[in-house]
Amino acid sequence: MSIFSKLFKLFLTVVLMPLIPMALLLAYYQEHLKDSILETHANLAQMAASSINQHIEDLGWRLAFAQNVSETLQKGQKPKDELYNAMAANPDVLMLAVLNKEGKETFRVGEKALLDKVPPLDLSADETLPDPGSNNLSVSGFEVVEGRPISEFVYTMPNGDYLYGIVSFFGLLTRMQQQRIGRTGQIYIVGQDGHFFYGDYQPRPEIASSTMTEIFEGKNHFIKTVKGKEHSFVGAFAPTPIWGTYAVVLQFKEEAFRGIHYTNIIILLFMLAIATLAYFGALTFAESLGEPIAALDKASKEVSEGRLDQKIDEDIGWGEFKNLIASFNKMTADLKDYQVLQLQAQLSQMKEDLFRAVAHDLRAPLLGLQGYIYILSSGKASKEEEKEYLRLMNQAAVNLSSLLEDVLDVSRLEAGTLTPSLQEVHLQNLAQEAADTVLPSAQEKHLELTVQVSDITVQADAKLLRRVLINLLSNAVKFTPEGFVRLTAQEEGKEVLISVQDSGVGIALKDQQTIFEKYHQVRSDSRGYGLGLFISRQIACAHGGDISVSSEPGKGSTFTVRLPKEKK
Repeated sequence: MSIFSKLFKLFLTVVLMPLIPMALLLAYYQEHLKDSILETHANLAQMAASSINQHIEDLGWRLAFAQNVSETLQKGQKPKDELYNAMAANPDVLMLAVLNKEGKETFRVGEKALLDKVPPLDLSADETLPDPGSNNLSVSGFEVVEGRPISEFVYTMPNGDYLYGIVSFFGLLTRMQQQRIGRTGQIYIVGQDGHFFYGDYQPRPEIASSTMTEIFEGKNHFIKTVKGKEHSFVGAFAPTPIWGTYAVVLQFKEEAFRGIHYTNIIILLFMLAIATLAYFGALTFAESLGEPIAALDKASKEVSEGRLDQKIDEDIGWGEFKNLIASFNKMTADLKDYQVLQLQAQLSQMKEDLFRAVAHDLRAPLLGLQGYIYILSSGKASKEEEKEYLRLMNQAAVNLSSLLEDVLDVSRLEAGTLTPSLQEVHLQNLAQEAADTVLPSAQEKHLELTVQVSDITVQADAKLLRRVLINLLSNAVKFTPEGFVRLTAQEEGKEVLISVQDSGVGIALKDQQTIFEKYHQVRSDSRGYGLGLFISRQIACAHGGDISVSSEPGKGSTFTVRLPKEKK
């Protein structure tokens, strides 16, 4: 049997046989589609409730002036100026009052017409009044006064008094009620008693309050159908943070489900068209199928081999094949863009690593400068000591200026693109310079910092090796609450061993295997980015050496840097 005959029979079978179950499924999915539409209404209702919640949260932020009111009250002064200023900055606030810890009014400001209608406040018997000093914001339900929807709020101030206010929600509700779904869909605010708070231009659905109350008592937030005076409505509701109110979305039922009815008609017509045109479609299907399939097959092989510049002419396809070719072309373009994004992500990560390294390495010299400044500002240093400290501060400042270049050098060390500038280095002088940098931090903690290094020379890059020693010493001082920090060096065969020993907190055995990894920190509460030991090991390895650690929790640690005496 030819491919044409096979495709012809297959097409007729695939197209005509599903028409029967499609007709049955059509009725079933009508209810599913209706629920989807109601879900949209529910989402809008929830968004409206969230808008009210956000408005209340914003009100909480805007009550920051309560701190000034509280301070004025604590000074025994009247806070009317602060209250007037707060009302001027918040035009939606119609009245403000201060209640004492018993809930009785002491001061009030606001619109005169509203003040005349509100009697002196006494909330001492109100069981919902927040506890004094709890910094809680309590908002009541809606009321309509002079055509404006308002709500009362009570806010506890730091001094234990209460800030009472009346705020207008007219602007918020007007913006919400101007939103629509289709031509007839509206957002309403409804009280739990079924009363609607209408906007100026909103149509009134004329739904009985008792009907709305029954809807609110139900577990399902969908309103599948509710009858008004002239129309039936569908929609959904969501509770708002305003006590006893709901955001309700209502839309004419005939408009909400109109798309479903039209879709049903279109599907039925489409099924009839398929049955009529199936035979004629099969004739052209077999002929036009081969070319796009072959093009897709060839282009797919090219892409699998990494050549992402492949593009198929969309004109050779038809129907779904044309969409498939367009999607294939878009996919190859997206893959090419993804390669670019990967490169950008790698560059971004490199920048982040560089920033963290700089932040970490700047810490030790800055701590040294801060220590010397503290000693000098205390006035306890002699003239000779001040001169020496100033010299050391100058040296630390010079070190800071070179740290950025050092970090870049370490990044190249890790990449294997930089070789340390080896020269003969006298460890005695280098060790003393490193110890002087962290000496103020050690003195501040009353630690005994000693250097026991004889006149040993080693082939190394002085700047990079100094960074290693400063990092190890600063870590030792940081994690040693009391006792000593000791820097020693000795020759062992063809190697030089430089050790930093402390009497600090020590390191657990499980952490000793990972402390030299990038971004690893033993203590989560420690400042830094976990780069110091990683960078130090990179420098040591670049010199042909290594760093090891020996430690026991509670008994201190010893870090040993092993370097070859001569250039390898």
